[in-house]
Amino acid sequence: MWSKNKDVPVADHVRAILSSLDARVPERVDADLLEALVDAYARPVLMVSPELDPGARPALEALAARGLVLAVVSNTMRTPGATLKKLLERHGLLRLFRHATFSDEVGVRKPDPEIFALTLRTLGCDAAGAVHVGDDGVLDVRGARAAGMRVIQVTRTPADSGPESPDAAIRTLADLPAAIAALG
Repeated sequence: MWSKNKDVPVADHVRAILSSLDARVPERVDADLLEALVDAYARPVLMVSPELDPGARPALEALAARGLVLAVVSNTMRTPGATLKKLLERHGLLRLFRHATFSDEVGVRKPDPEIFALTLRTLGCDAAGAVHVGDDGVLDVRGARAAGMRVIQVTRTPADSGPESPDAAIRTLADLPAAIAALG
């Protein structure tokens, strides 16, 4: 699925795990048990949260104060969008975003330009006036470029150069407001 830039709801992840044990198990799991298994699958990240870039909140607050429209576009991997929203809320960040698009909820993943286009349509924004910020050279840089967006890559190593290079590279999110200002 992922190699085709597609994604599925987290319940399908759990069903796939169950069927690897025995192909008949998923059909024997009732809705309440499936819900409990999905919760157990998604909950660990809430118990041991990833470390937040210390510059994230101040940078996002500064951008929001400038009147910029902020959104999240995220591949969910193993953690469903609903859980990622809880993490963003826990860190006081969710309120700063007008919209959040998660691959498990929309069925498409970065680098497919459609996940970016879905978000832009929802916000009523034009790709040429949008900037995507991400850390992955393929998923974020190539994906956003294919959607017609400018890109800032968060990276501790020199960013790739060439036609698929980001418009700017920053080492930490604390540098984001200045990088966006430099893009105009």
